[in-house]
Amino acid sequence: MFSIIDMFKVGVGPSSSHTVGPMRAAQAFVTSLGETGRLSAVRRVRIVLYGSLALTGIGHGTDRAAVAGLEGNLPATVDTKHVMTIKQECERHGTLTLAGGHTIRFDYEHDVVFELWQRLAAHPNGMRFQAFDAAGSLVDEQVWYSIGGGFIRQGHPDDHMIGVHDKPTAGESFADADESTTTDFGPQAPYDFGSCRELMDICKTHGLSIAEVVWANETALRPQQAVRDDLLNIWKVMRECVHHGCTSDEATLPGGLDVPRRAPKMYRRLSGNGDVLNRARRLDEALEESDSAWVNLFALAVSEENAGGGRIVTAPTNGSAGIIPAVLLYYWHFVHAADEEGVIRFLLTAGAIGYLFKRNASISGAEVGCQGEVGSACSMAAAGLAAVLGGTPEQVENAAEIGIEHNLGLTCDPVGGLVQIPCIERNAMAANTAINAVRMAMLGDGSHIVTLDQAIATMKQTGEDMMAKYKETSKGGLAVNVVEC
Repeated sequence: MFSIIDMFKVGVGPSSSHTVGPMRAAQAFVTSLGETGRLSAVRRVRIVLYGSLALTGIGHGTDRAAVAGLEGNLPATVDTKHVMTIKQECERHGTLTLAGGHTIRFDYEHDVVFELWQRLAAHPNGMRFQAFDAAGSLVDEQVWYSIGGGFIRQGHPDDHMIGVHDKPTAGESFADADESTTTDFGPQAPYDFGSCRELMDICKTHGLSIAEVVWANETALRPQQAVRDDLLNIWKVMRECVHHGCTSDEATLPGGLDVPRRAPKMYRRLSGNGDVLNRARRLDEALEESDSAWVNLFALAVSEENAGGGRIVTAPTNGSAGIIPAVLLYYWHFVHAADEEGVIRFLLTAGAIGYLFKRNASISGAEVGCQGEVGSACSMAAAGLAAVLGGTPEQVENAAEIGIEHNLGLTCDPVGGLVQIPCIERNAMAANTAINAVRMAMLGDGSHIVTLDQAIATMKQTGEDMMAKYKETSKGGLAVNVVEC
């Protein structure tokens, strides 16, 4: 069964597809070695990164994440500071301890390979793990794919290779496959749906909200308290991430661009405004009195934490991790009736919309560009907010459709391969777009010409038509025009 809660994974920055996914895949590889009794025979391991993982892997920390996964770490619990320094530690000692207990020699520069000219045809985010014994014989070899949002899928060592900028032939790519086999809810779920149209029909037939439909599906497999606890833990990590981002004492973000952290300074300025009626006013002060200034702050705080390798929640990806927390905190601080039950309804509703994007298009920037990350998150956040503000299912769909429609065609061209420019500001812009989408939807009766299903299909088609250099390769757009980098 596909759980909506899987759309929200507690992880580590800066990228769900380039950091969280590779760490999970590496951990799965080394765990399988232990489970099959082959770990003790291993004397060397080799990681090969392909496609987008190779082209932007250093900036995204893919190599460090994969090595941390070989140690047995998982994104939700790994020491984030350790991930930032793991390369230096390996180079200093010349060793790596697999699965927390088996130490081998490890040459970081030669055992982590960035393959810049070929990629696996199935998906741009492919990786290969190889383990060798003392004689240099292959003990095991596995191919894995990081397919966006921290989700991973195992391939086969013989999967077809193509040129890094070539398009796979029909049927070779996951984009051509029927995603229902990996994303359907399963027979135990009372309300299975594969499209927004089907979801709307369920809501109308049974008199349920989107959140109630998802709650019934989730609690069909797990106790209600477990589902509730997971959702509230997601909310807790989101709040903590915003707090850390607002109070960080780091002046700049890592990576070499010297991008300043703006959230701490913005937080001090907004929280220090005090009595606006009895003091001299600046010309620009009206900008700070808007709720949107705080939404900007919340989104920047999370995105800067992500860019700095901090603890975040994929929502649905790391690159878009600031949008849903920002809109959720807008609800929490600026809506009078906000409570934890509303937070749960928000996340259940947003998760349902994210499920539709993942099932029927993609949430991977390497597959469809940033429209799949920021666009999906904007749509999810709009749906969640509309739901907790009392929107009908039709108004929720309308808000979600507006959220993605105005992000269609958004490219992914991170400067320097880092999740900083334009990613951080883009989260703030999309969070406010989500709120405005809700404003328009809630002022209407829910009727709309363009359906969410049509917008999602358009996003997928646009991603397929988009040139490869605009899909998380840092080979086009801002990444090549910001010449100082």
